[in-house]
Amino acid sequence: MSKKETTNPKDFRNQNYEAKKMNTYENAKKKKDRDLPWWVELLFVQIGLPDKLLIKILKAKKSSKEFIKNDKKSLITFLFLIITFAYFYPVIKHSKNKLDCQAIAKNYIIKNKNTKGISKREIKMLSTNFCYGGEEIYEIKNLKN
Repeated sequence: MSKKETTNPKDFRNQNYEAKKMNTYENAKKKKDRDLPWWVELLFVQIGLPDKLLIKILKAKKSSKEFIKNDKKSLITFLFLIITFAYFYPVIKHSKNKLDCQAIAKNYIIKNKNTKGISKREIKMLSTNFCYGGEEIYEIKNLKN
């Protein structure tokens, strides 16, 4: 009677893993047969940029992927802040321009018109009116009457 040879499935898996892990000629050939990305083909093969630049680009790509993978929460927070500022920037700019216009109009009214009988609040009102398209000269003439 002969004993049946039994194979241990764990040993078989380990052998396959080690064979795949080894850098054999077949594995190297498979890696070389893959097509290059279009940007590598264009920049480094056709144009002829130096290989050192390619190495730096690939390292930066790898480190950025790791950064995104590890710091998703802080990256999302940063993007939320940027989007919030971008959303409110036109409102802030419009308000600043409006205040600048009122200051310029107030200085113009004080410098060029007779404002002895007009209070500061009325001058501010006239400058606001002027910035929105009103005619401050007409308003000053009507206030004196």
